[in-house]
Formats: sequence, C-alpha cells, structure tokens
Amino acid sequence: MARLRISAINFLNPAPLLYHFEHSPWAEELAARYDTRYTLPSLCAADLHAGRADLGLIPVAALTEDLAVVPGCTIASLGKVRSILLLLRPGVRLETVETVATDTASRSSLAYTQILFRKFVGTDPEFLAPAPADPLAMLGQADAALLIGDPALLALERKAEIDGALGACTWIDLAEEWVGRTGLPWVAAVWAVRPEALNGETAARLVGDLTASRDAGLAHREGLVAEWTPRIAVPAETIRHYLRHNIHYVLTPECVRAIELFRAYAAEIGALPPLAEIRFLNADAGFLRSDDRKPVDLAT
Repeated sequence: MARLRISAINFLNPAPLLYHFEHSPWAEELAARYDTRYTLPSLCAADLHAGRADLGLIPVAALTEDLAVVPGCTIASLGKVRSILLLLRPGVRLETVETVATDTASRSSLAYTQILFRKFVGTDPEFLAPAPADPLAMLGQADAALLIGDPALLALERKAEIDGALGACTWIDLAEEWVGRTGLPWVAAVWAVRPEALNGETAARLVGDLTASRDAGLAHREGLVAEWTPRIAVPAETIRHYLRHNIHYVLTPECVRAIELFRAYAAEIGALPPLAEIRFLNADAGFLRSDDRKPVDLAT
C-alpha cells in the first residue's frame, strides 16, 4: 500500500499535532504509512488540491466540498492567539484604514481581515501585494500591516522597538477580535483529506494516528518548548504560554460552527467562494456532511 502524502506546516503552532511524526519511536512506525513534507499554509492547500498531497493541514479558507475534514484536531484559539496580528500606524483607527500591507499570509488570515473590515467595521480598504514580513517596512507603505505565524510572535517581542520607531501603534489580535464579535472560537486550520486518496488506509486508523499524535504533543509541551526555543527568537516562556494558553487543538462542535460562520461571512463579502457544506471523515461510517452528520457515499 502506497504511503499517504502529508503536506504540513513548519510553524510553531502545529508542533503538538505533529509530535508522533517527528519523535521516536512513533516516527519510524508512521513513516511506513505516511510521507510528511513541510511547506507554507497556502501551499499545503495547493498541494492537496493539485493531488501532490493526500492529507494536508490546511487553512479553513481552502476547504472545498471535494475534501473531508478529519475530526479531532485543529489549530484554533478561544481568545487571544498572538500569531495573527493587525498593526495600525499611529493616529490610524480601524474605521480610517485605507491600505493594508500583507505578508505571505494564508487565505484564511486575509479573509478574516476582510471580514473584520467589510462585515464588522463597514469599510473596504485596499490590500497591497504580499511583502516580506517586516512590520516597519510594511507600515511605511500602508496604514495597517497583517502578520501571521512566527513573524507575528517575533513582532510582539519587538513591540517596544517598533513603537519607538513609529510611535504608539495599535496592536490588534485578530483571533481575539473574532471571538469577541462572534462568541465562537477563531479557527485557522484543520486536517483535510482527499477521499480518493485513502487507497486502502482505513479512516479509523487515520483518525487514530492524528489524534494520538495530538494527545502526545499536548502531553509533551515542555519538550516542545525546549526544542523550539533555539529555533525562534522569542523567550521560552512565550513559547510555553503560546502552546498552553493561546492555541486550542481540539476540533469541538463550537469550532465547526465557527468554520461554518467564517465561510458564510467570507462568501457574503466576496472574499471566498461559497461552501455549501463541510464534509467530515468518520472512523466508522465513511464521510459525513456538516448539515446532518449522516454517512455519505464515497462516490457522491
């Protein structure tokens, strides 16, 4: 049986989800069934849609009806997440933002930001072409700067320097903004699979492998802190707090409702195409639709 090709994200936040894939003795066993490759969030989705990957940790903006969400795991937040930031230049308010500089942000980050302006604030600023994730340079050409992932965490560590150079900026945590305005979690990414790609691999074992890896990662967060401290220029305590308190890793019913609301809002404002339904991989019954959670024939 051919190995399932995994497209994953090489950021700090998915580290607990990938624990078994990166640590002995489980990594050797899983390597017999999975071929794991690391890339950017947007490219995870591109690989999955193009058939270059069978399973991907993809932004929720990239979900389509052809993919099935693997239950159990997510990258989400129940409040402040720290790794998706909108910085406003001094003197600029959300209502007066006219231009937004973006880094190589995922489609989800862009869509969440567009929802903030178009749906919640009632404005429609211009989003500039992606630029390197340098907040000083970004705010030199735009009213606001969008940073995600590790660059956002690094920017927070440089807050005094950035504010000292530009004046007191406004720092907005977009996850906290979404949770405050909707009462639902902010959800960034989920595991998704192409139905035809299972190729003999059982749904139950796939769900079990990913869930067990997540659980092990959550149980070994201190070890992950030690591993990641040399890899990212932030203090160990920042990494510890991020993994323990900022990121939520369990795909709850509230997270599913948040994804559905996010996709509905994004379609309403024209940021993303409509998604009529979300399909879910079920360990016992194949694929489930989001509306009734009843099994779906794999041929449909």
